[in-house]
Amino acid sequence: MITVRSSSSLFTSQQGWLTSRFHFSFAQYHNPNNVRFGVLRVLNDDIIAPQSGFDTHPHRDMEIITYVIEGELTHKDSLGNAETLSRGDMQYMSAGNGVEHSEYNRHAITPLRLLQLWILPPEKGLPTLYGSRRFSKEMRHNTLLPLVSKEGGVKLHQDASIWVSELDANSALSVPITPNRQLYFVQIEGSALLNGTPIEAGDGAEITNEEALHVKATTPAHFLFVEMAQEA
Repeated sequence: MITVRSSSSLFTSQQGWLTSRFHFSFAQYHNPNNVRFGVLRVLNDDIIAPQSGFDTHPHRDMEIITYVIEGELTHKDSLGNAETLSRGDMQYMSAGNGVEHSEYNRHAITPLRLLQLWILPPEKGLPTLYGSRRFSKEMRHNTLLPLVSKEGGVKLHQDASIWVSELDANSALSVPITPNRQLYFVQIEGSALLNGTPIEAGDGAEITNEEALHVKATTPAHFLFVEMAQEA
């Protein structure tokens, strides 16, 4: 089953310096029927204005992945990490028993767009992890690139994987889905067909009880999905 959540149906938060679309309950948006999808607790599509960002703030007991779509993300944390990431790069942090960090768009004129994903850890108080990866477009062009996976990319504490791709128009790929696993799909840019179901830029999709996912780009298409255990 594929259930598309249109971009227009997502809760949108406007704070001047920050525009966010929340795929699940977050901040001022609370919907008891849309708190999470499996272990995926938060998926926010954020646009941060130039010369602004998130001041230093704490996290704990959450696995956080940030994927940069456009612009430059400058990160600094209480573990001593400081760096700037750009399109296609990702940052991961398992907050464990506590970490503080800030995220800024230091560019003078260019907005920063990113996806931030929060994944529930398998237990509380796990060791704190931080890292980042830089990827060229060629690494995800017309193929699947693992951002978080046992097969490659980053390994988090939770049993979940994250994959990204950029397909040329009319290109396609297929992903087998292991029994009792499910996917949450985000169409970042462009449009595609998911097992024949149309999906547009900014949309999300819950994918359950499917043997495979067949993605065909109807325009140049940039997408990401999270694979995880299916809850009973």
